[in-house]
Amino acid sequence: MNVLSDADRALGELSGLGRTMPNPHLLIGPFIRREAVLSSRIEGTQTDIANLYAHEAGQLYLPGFEPVPPESDVREVMNYVRAMEYGLERLKTLPVSLRFIRELHESLMEGVRGEHATPGRFRRSQNWIGRPGCTLNEADFVPPPPAQLKECLDLFEKYLHRNNQHPPLMRLAFIHYQFEAIHPFIDGNGRIGRLLISLLLVHWNLLPLPLLYLSAFFEKRRRDYYDGLTAVSEHGAWREWIAFFLRGVSEQAHDAIRRAKQLQNLQMEWHQKVTQARSSALLFPLINTLFERPILTIPDAQRFLNVTYRSAKLCIDKLIEMDILVPIIGISHGKTFYAKRILNIIQQKG
Repeated sequence: MNVLSDADRALGELSGLGRTMPNPHLLIGPFIRREAVLSSRIEGTQTDIANLYAHEAGQLYLPGFEPVPPESDVREVMNYVRAMEYGLERLKTLPVSLRFIRELHESLMEGVRGEHATPGRFRRSQNWIGRPGCTLNEADFVPPPPAQLKECLDLFEKYLHRNNQHPPLMRLAFIHYQFEAIHPFIDGNGRIGRLLISLLLVHWNLLPLPLLYLSAFFEKRRRDYYDGLTAVSEHGAWREWIAFFLRGVSEQAHDAIRRAKQLQNLQMEWHQKVTQARSSALLFPLINTLFERPILTIPDAQRFLNVTYRSAKLCIDKLIEMDILVPIIGISHGKTFYAKRILNIIQQKG
């Protein structure tokens, strides 16, 4: 399959970039947050990247950043970030398994709408997929009933751990379909299924870090995504589903490579500016921090640099002078600043 060769080649290039970059962790925060926003958007949230970073900076509302999403939406996206970070850390001590998936779900659903849906526990009642408000009889898809769920999950876990003759990316397509078809939780199945893609790529050592996410591809082709899953269930259309999935891997790997190089080049450009201006060495770590927190306040900078408020303000002022930071006008309680070019790279459509 040419589509498999293309996906393998693109993923290999992304993996090589991740292994050779002097600071690949520069990408992890922005990439995880972009994925969190897009994966949650598939489920109906309205948060964007700027809203998410603003929330992390302690700002519920930023003038000029519209529209303002419900705080519950932002919390859901924050939980996605937290679940991804939890999963990456947990992989050091626990392989991807049913227990791992339950823990991931608990982290994802804690304290948000859907919390009633027994976080961390597989469902004990029938669920279904369809338009909002539809009944079981009107559903587009009905997953296995609770009585069959244990058997389905046992087989799913065995497949996760079994050696297999299929290439890893094809296995990933099988696994994603099967998890979504089982739909083992009352809520949060789509997000957990998409989290597993990125975590398995790291777990199987196909990527050194979580650099590839398919939610942007699925969100852009949402109808094709759902139709592809349905066609497997109804007609056994595996070839078409695998081709669709692999095209997503290829497209998003190239997208990640492009964004990674843009962010890396931007960091080098800003470091060069500081060097040429012979400015304070404190600006280097503050610039690096911006790639994790492109929206921040002076107290944030003070905390990151472990300096006085005055020193932090001087650093912020210097970065404004260099056109690296931009003040956000209209906030009454303390000034907030943002790195516009970083946000543009993360937010730009693929």
